[in-house]
Amino acid sequence: MIRVLSALVALLFPLIATAADDFALKDGDTVVFLGDSITAARTYGEIIENYTLLRFPERRVKFFNAGWGGDTAAGGAARLERDVFSRGATVVTVAFGTNDIGWGVLADDEHQQKYLDGIRSIVTQCRERNVRVFVCSAAVTAGDPDKSETAPLQTMCDQGMKLARDLGGESIDVQRGMREILRRVLAENERIKKEDKPTTMHAPDGVHLNELGQLAMAFTILKGLRAPQDVSSATIDFESATTVETARCQISDVAKPGDGTFEFTRLDQGLPINFGLFWALNFRFVPVHSELNRYELAVRNLPAGKYLLTVDGRGVGHYSASQLTDGVNISSSTTNGWEPGGPWDAQATSLRSLTEARSHLANSELMWGKNMLGSDNRPAIAEQVEAIDNQLRELQRTVARPMPYRFRLSRVEEGSDK
Repeated sequence: MIRVLSALVALLFPLIATAADDFALKDGDTVVFLGDSITAARTYGEIIENYTLLRFPERRVKFFNAGWGGDTAAGGAARLERDVFSRGATVVTVAFGTNDIGWGVLADDEHQQKYLDGIRSIVTQCRERNVRVFVCSAAVTAGDPDKSETAPLQTMCDQGMKLARDLGGESIDVQRGMREILRRVLAENERIKKEDKPTTMHAPDGVHLNELGQLAMAFTILKGLRAPQDVSSATIDFESATTVETARCQISDVAKPGDGTFEFTRLDQGLPINFGLFWALNFRFVPVHSELNRYELAVRNLPAGKYLLTVDGRGVGHYSASQLTDGVNISSSTTNGWEPGGPWDAQATSLRSLTEARSHLANSELMWGKNMLGSDNRPAIAEQVEAIDNQLRELQRTVARPMPYRFRLSRVEEGSDK
């Protein structure tokens, strides 16, 4: 009977684990980001792509960008076959609204109804093709966040999101999510000196997004896709050199070589997302660190003192014994702000370059196909682009794949930075 129950648990556990994982992007999905120029900038889509590759490296998910400058919901509906269905999409995010009402100049009933008709067409067509569709409200503009809450753009998008849900799709309120981040930015600007340059989420036109704005949009969409906050966690006991508890990682080869050092090997199921130099400064506005990127380590029963944590020889941070007892989030920690911290940071930074390379490749093909209509080379170029893109996808997966890291805690003198 015990063997039968053990076998049954072994069979059911993967099913239970899968059911508990509610992230919307599944193994085998092809995701298309459909939208206007904010989508065509590609940045928020790249962040979502990198997050998925790092956090769920076992899932083979493809990503395509179908942003088109100046487009509207009606325009997006008209090009679904060409830009979405032809790519084999199983998931599409939809982000329109600002152009639909002429940046607010055409916020009349006629244009708002045209937007709603476009959303209805997009959701209906996607549902007929069994494509899961997430209708997003438009990105927040740089206007007063209190006034924009009841402005035509938000109220129109509210109707669009409700319509999507009524038709069997899903919705993500990007605008309200970004508005909370905008409030943090404005509050910070009020505290700085008048001569200091204020932080902004937008280009000078107050509509298009800079890097901070794109990060805010990616964060809000990821939350809407039910992205988990926890990467993995490990709790280890120093005195007994044993593993206390783990989640989404394995600990092995725990050792105490002497001189107050403590070592172990950690293999994670997924990795945290990082963005390279200085991007972590944006986390004071966009809570990626705490809400999407919890990569935690706790070590109990350490002798009092200060410790240097290195991973595969890379400096990650200095922590007190009490901090390590409580647990620390080391996802973006480094002892040198000019270099990546742990090896997972270097992997994420490398992945970011590869994802950007895919975007440059896609833009090159788009410009050639759009403007070189008389060229006989178009089919050959498209074929080569597809081949290179497939190679880049495989390289992305290789770079994002978790590997065993050797952690080392070393006692250091109080006040030491080494």
